[in-house]
Amino acid sequence: MSDRFDDVGYGGRAVGFGARPAVVTVDFQLGFTHPDYQSGRSPHIHRAVENTARLLKAARPLGIPVISCNVSWGSEREMGYWKVDSLYQGDFWHGHPSTELDPRIYDPHYDIRFTKSAPSIFFLTPLVNILTKNGVDTVIVCGCTTSGCVRASIIDSFSYGYRTIVPEECVGDMEEGPHWDNLRDVGRRYADVMKLDDVLRQITLRVLSAA
Repeated sequence: MSDRFDDVGYGGRAVGFGARPAVVTVDFQLGFTHPDYQSGRSPHIHRAVENTARLLKAARPLGIPVISCNVSWGSEREMGYWKVDSLYQGDFWHGHPSTELDPRIYDPHYDIRFTKSAPSIFFLTPLVNILTKNGVDTVIVCGCTTSGCVRASIIDSFSYGYRTIVPEECVGDMEEGPHWDNLRDVGRRYADVMKLDDVLRQITLRVLSAA
């Protein structure tokens, strides 16, 4: 079957890894990862958390920077015009337990963390300064949701000039359909969508070869 995207060259080149990767995790907070909360009951997101924990277990001993964010607000006055009802029910206000990062992916003794207020982990946050200080040229994006904040973060990573890598098993959504649709699209345009095992091999190879 003909694919018009392929026919005109979409996805025709790989982004590849640079010399200095970092891992960013987007919104892996309890409100999205724990079943006590309305937005935390997606098995697909639970899978992504578990696989990201595996990636981070390998990345930290290699000295790879890990930057994690949550999303929260002080009141509706601080929020954009979100169309998601669950965001308005108090679970996403500053200080609520659901805004805490999932302990499976967060190491307070190693990771850098901050709070964002918009979809992208880059938007009005210190992330670019952190990446610049650490000499990062490759951003590995993990988190939730694939069709929302993860996609926005991928596009901003690309827009800031970073090589952008997405381990498929380390991002998740409320349903698999939007997950695959969005990964297919960003993979045609902005990022290399890879299997987690391949990402693990690449980071180990590049960090050890640079040592």
